[in-house]
Amino acid sequence: MLNITVQQAATAFTSGIEPTDAELDAIDLEMQLIAAEVDLLDVQIICMDRPANEVDGRRLRRARRRVLAARRELENQGSTEAVPGGAA
Repeated sequence: MLNITVQQAATAFTSGIEPTDAELDAIDLEMQLIAAEVDLLDVQIICMDRPANEVDGRRLRRARRRVLAARRELENQGSTEAVPGGAA
């Protein structure tokens, strides 16, 4: 019978799980969009908890506009940056 502790089982698969520098850089580039999407989700959850009113509608519209603006900015940044290994 093989005796393996929980710690050994959990750490046996952790090699290679850490994000690479390129993945961390990609997350940094998308952080503004991620934050805007989280804010939108928060507003949507708030709107589900009570009857809709004018203030909640404004919050929802503002949050959606922030998400769209962050997506637009991310797309505009992506089109101006050189892609490694791409044609010049």
